[in-house]
Amino acid sequence: MSKRLYVGNLAYAVRNDALREAFAQVGEVTFATVILERDTGRSKGFGFVEMATEELAQQAIARLNGQMLMGRPISVSEARPMTPRDGGRTGSPHAERR
Repeated sequence: MSKRLYVGNLAYAVRNDALREAFAQVGEVTFATVILERDTGRSKGFGFVEMATEELAQQAIARLNGQMLMGRPISVSEARPMTPRDGGRTGSPHAERR
């Protein structure tokens, strides 16, 4: 069963292919993506990688956490499920409080 990993502290120049190549050194990568800003297309500095098995995911964490990728030490950990977010702001920050 595959396992998804969170990869943080990515250099802004890292793209999907570079992320996939870095993790492919450990084993089979089924998915790799760098998260981009919607408006600018610029990297947000983190991404996700899915390894083919739980064992490969644990090996990737052990081998790659803290390693340099394009000049920055990356952080690698198990991805957590997304938590629900508030749909937006509740009121104006300039609104008068009563």
